[in-house]
Amino acid sequence: MSKNKLNKGGLVYSTDPDFKIQDDDNEIVTLPSSQQKLIVSLDKKGRAGKSVTLVAGFVGKEEDLEALCKQLKNKCGAGGSAKDGEILIQGDFREKIVTLLTNDGYKVKKSGG
Repeated sequence: MSKNKLNKGGLVYSTDPDFKIQDDDNEIVTLPSSQQKLIVSLDKKGRAGKSVTLVAGFVGKEEDLEALCKQLKNKCGAGGSAKDGEILIQGDFREKIVTLLTNDGYKVKKSGG
């Protein structure tokens, strides 16, 4: 749930004519690949029995996540999407994705099976 930008910190009204609301929004910075700790797993729940390879733990901007997702989709030859810090690749590509990410300098852990 996002806060209204005008009502930040519970401020309702100010009598000070020089008062300005300060934006304390910290811009998300993408960590270098050597500092990223990604977890690669296989998921079948809620997908009508179809398997999906999940890459979780990415810290950074949404644009960088989308770029990594596109790179993985191209290398695997499969569809997928990226949202909420996770990359979903259609199919079981755990070994291939672990190899690709390790070669790119990411710290990768294979989770499950």
